[in-house]
Amino acid sequence: MDCFYAAVEMRDNPALQTIPLAIGGSADGRGVIATCNYPARRFGIRSAMATAQALKLCPGLTVMRGDMGKYRRVSQQLHAIFHRYTDLIEPLSLDEAYLDVTDTVCLQNSATRIAQAIRRDIYQELGLTASAGVAPVKFVAKVASDKNKPDGICVVGPGQVDDFVRDLPLQSIPGVGRVTLTKLHEWNLFTCADIQACDQTDLIQRMGKFGAVLWQRAHGIDPREVEVERVRKSVGVERTLSEDIDQLEACLPWIEHLYQALLVRLEKADASGRICRQGIKIKFNDFQTTTVAHRCESLDRALFDTLLHEAFYRGEGRHIRLIGLSVGLGDDNAPQLSLLG
Repeated sequence: MDCFYAAVEMRDNPALQTIPLAIGGSADGRGVIATCNYPARRFGIRSAMATAQALKLCPGLTVMRGDMGKYRRVSQQLHAIFHRYTDLIEPLSLDEAYLDVTDTVCLQNSATRIAQAIRRDIYQELGLTASAGVAPVKFVAKVASDKNKPDGICVVGPGQVDDFVRDLPLQSIPGVGRVTLTKLHEWNLFTCADIQACDQTDLIQRMGKFGAVLWQRAHGIDPREVEVERVRKSVGVERTLSEDIDQLEACLPWIEHLYQALLVRLEKADASGRICRQGIKIKFNDFQTTTVAHRCESLDRALFDTLLHEAFYRGEGRHIRLIGLSVGLGDDNAPQLSLLG
């Protein structure tokens, strides 16, 4: 969907359609922007930006807290439309999903026509615009869906995949974050074409298992199928602090608070027996983020304190504005891995 939360609010209140609008937390509460409409984006506002910074870029910005209940109801309506065309649906978020229409018999089994029909139904019935990417593999479809936003469609046929991915910047590949991208740039790797020129074995030696994934994606290869029943792979909690913290000891009460919240979420997810990894995330006051994770056999409260020490000292004196705890979940039938450190 196109700026989903903001689009729903503009649909329900047409007076918001032509003014810069963002959905997010308040500046006083150290909130961040969840999404914004296209008039706001022209000022340089983007998702995950601090609301205070967004207001500096656009003093006339209207910031709304949003209504998650309403957005979930609209999401259910979206999925009802999807199910008219296929039951092979893998949700990514409230407003985004992979659909496998390989065996769909309607509209002459044309993925392009099906995408056009879904977009038409969404607009006519829900009053919202949607963008779509059509491709033979998930990764390419995901990237293509962003190509002609807003209210557009991008079709990449089987014979067009090579040309499509060749000039893509490496940050387009899921999993390539800031740290990984910096390393790739140090190696003079900037686009998928650069990766295509690399030896796969050398890339794996440099980057481990992700090197193999990176090599595949840069060649337009993505063997993943649409997962109708997605197995939850992690549970986490995080909080933006009321004030920046610059002392390790001041973080400890937050770790305990988040740990208790994490226990509640684990119980709700019925996932306590599947824990195979613990991690901590810290966002510094310059909005750079670091994460540290270790494998484990079961939930270990003390391990979070150990991870905190490692993450804290990566800040090199920077203040902390957000802390998060998470656990990775393995297969119920898989053997648990021993703690690495």
